[in-house]
Amino acid sequence: MRISTILCNAILASVVLPGNPAIPQTNPAPTPATRLPVPVPRLSRRRAIPCWQQVGVLPSVMQQVTTIRETMRGELINMYGPTETTIWSAVHRVDVIGNSIPIGRPIANTQIYILDKNHQPLPVGVPGEIFIGGEGVARGYLNRPELTAEKFIASPLSANARFYRTGDRGRFRADGTIEFLGRLDHQVKIRGHRIELGEIELAFSRHPAVREIVVVAREDAPGDTRLVAYVVAAPDAKPTATELRRFAQDKLPKAMMPSAFVFLKALPLTPNGKVNRKALPVPENQRPELETAYVAPRDNPEKSIAKIWQELLHVEKVGLRDNFFDLGGNSLLVVQAQARLRAVLGFDLPVVKLFQHPTIQSLANFLNENAQPAFRNSHDRGRRKQAAFARQQKKEAEVMA
Repeated sequence: MRISTILCNAILASVVLPGNPAIPQTNPAPTPATRLPVPVPRLSRRRAIPCWQQVGVLPSVMQQVTTIRETMRGELINMYGPTETTIWSAVHRVDVIGNSIPIGRPIANTQIYILDKNHQPLPVGVPGEIFIGGEGVARGYLNRPELTAEKFIASPLSANARFYRTGDRGRFRADGTIEFLGRLDHQVKIRGHRIELGEIELAFSRHPAVREIVVVAREDAPGDTRLVAYVVAAPDAKPTATELRRFAQDKLPKAMMPSAFVFLKALPLTPNGKVNRKALPVPENQRPELETAYVAPRDNPEKSIAKIWQELLHVEKVGLRDNFFDLGGNSLLVVQAQARLRAVLGFDLPVVKLFQHPTIQSLANFLNENAQPAFRNSHDRGRRKQAAFARQQKKEAEVMA
């Protein structure tokens, strides 16, 4: 059970208004992000805001924090800590809102360390795992000795002390505060790139049409690991996969762009209110909602290209003007597409041409202009058959009239 920072949909401790200097101690939130059931303009009537609630239905937590700061008087405190260290372990007063909000410094009788895989301290700015020591560290898990031995370890830095290993990534900033960087188990490696899923979620959460988002790495087909984004849209918003990709293309490298977007009414939750990633549905092999209307492939070469794309992208239907990359394509799949096109169409197509011609229509036109006579004849035969069929339909309509 973890109370994360604002950076990853954290729990806000509370907003303390004048006349109420005490910060109330509260339990971990039953929802994955903090939310208040009352409109922000009415919050000023409250003396304090319990942290298990969430501010409105704003598109991202950073915007929620900004709205609180602009709307309310008083102090905004970000508090961090897992249940295993008695709920709170670090605090940070939010005076300035930048790209991220630190979890601050350890509270009294608590020590926080950033350690490497050998449990050695890391210098300022270098990410590592967050370890917590001090009086708040629990004895362990009831009747679970193996898990206790894994998570509660003897301190390598001081005698007769114990640490709790949080599984969280963080680093010390130059001012001595700690920056939360996500979960270690949310860091994946895809096509040689080490990817932090929280960074992807943060980038998309800034889109005004996104209320909540979770990104996972799925291997639904053997050897094919891909990123899938699960999105809950903001009220009255209907974002498309194309729109979200365009929004994030200058914020994320190509390796961190999800291959598929699944739009849900709500994210599945565990009994304690966290996102149940194991319950997220397998993406359906349907054509995603794109800005381009569906146009069916017309002749044999176009249908051959469409079939290859369907198999590679796990999409049942591919339109003539659909962009390969909007359907979830990536550089590795481009290379596979080149090999299959060579085998099926008998034309050795340079990889760069697949990037230059990302739709079936543009690719088929390029092949028709540059391919061998066999391909061109097949393309022409298909066009002639289509024209003949259209003439036959026209004649039948005239007879019926």
